[in-house]
Amino acid sequence: MRSILISAMLLAMLTSTDAQPGGGPWQSPLRMAWSEDGRLFSAPTLFQDSSGVPSAVRWRGDTLVCAFQWFREPRGTQTWDRVAVKFSYDAGVTWTEPMPIAVRGLPTTYQRPFDPTLVVDRGRLRMYFSSSDGMPMGGLTAIVNTYSAFSDDGITYDFEPGARYDLADRPVIDPAVAWFRGAWHYSSPRGAPQDGANHATSLDGLNFAPAPPYPSDAQHNWTGNYTVVNDTTIRFYGSGPRLWFAESRDAYAWQPYQDVALQGGDPTVVRISPLRWLMIYVGPRQVTKVDNDIEETIFIAPNPTSSSIRINGTMPDDVVTAYSILGLPVDPHLRDAPPGRYTIVVQRGVRLILHSVVKGN
Repeated sequence: MRSILISAMLLAMLTSTDAQPGGGPWQSPLRMAWSEDGRLFSAPTLFQDSSGVPSAVRWRGDTLVCAFQWFREPRGTQTWDRVAVKFSYDAGVTWTEPMPIAVRGLPTTYQRPFDPTLVVDRGRLRMYFSSSDGMPMGGLTAIVNTYSAFSDDGITYDFEPGARYDLADRPVIDPAVAWFRGAWHYSSPRGAPQDGANHATSLDGLNFAPAPPYPSDAQHNWTGNYTVVNDTTIRFYGSGPRLWFAESRDAYAWQPYQDVALQGGDPTVVRISPLRWLMIYVGPRQVTKVDNDIEETIFIAPNPTSSSIRINGTMPDDVVTAYSILGLPVDPHLRDAPPGRYTIVVQRGVRLILHSVVKGN
């Protein structure tokens, strides 16, 4: 008997060895650490193998969502170099397995989204990401811009036409966005750490106007994410030889950098409660060997839901266990059409989480 968990991907066996030169982002696992004040963090633990560029937000009260670039072998599949998401329903203690996102309406000429950043706008998720109309030749070029898409379930997104931020003379990558004091603030690194960061503002999250750039030095790279502390304070958590943050009262002028005693890159921080802060970041590089051993691939979405959950894959003789958001068992009411594709119909007013699909009764 085998179980396919909420992620809808079979669990992989993960082993690590010492870092080797010449590798890529698939050799960097995401790690997570905790803090009581967002200043000094605990010893990290593994969040996700073979991944990078995380962005996490709190959504709809009890849900945490983390988007990131996923590099799980084998190459050429929808787990390789794709934006994926994980969900937590217990304040970050446990997380679902990753699920690749889909962006409906993305023009076929655009390259796949990368560098995701999540925000919550009027109850919906908006993802900002890097892309380009056509593939840049010879590395990143000025055709790479920041774009966006919105979602009601965190997995399927609808493309919003037009670039959110576009520079004529250089690529725009690694965006960070936050709502603070009546405006959306956008940043993205301008190049080398000492080049600082682009800064722009918007009232609707779609049309951004340039603002004075953020200055920096060679030790502090503005590759990371904003975190709103309260109505009067915003932080930016960034990269460098060590992770750091800076505070601001207006998102224009920043106080001196403060070390958070962790090494890595591209941090995202969620303030879950006054005394509970979660950081997810790219940990030190290591060779990450993943044996998927996948005989079939099954995807489940949306999860959780208040209407229905679709299960796509080949699943003969399966049993589904489902629970409400309160942890009570729910009759899943499976419908099978066409063969191998199932829909779970949820009772009206019940918010459901799919717990497992068990194969081989």
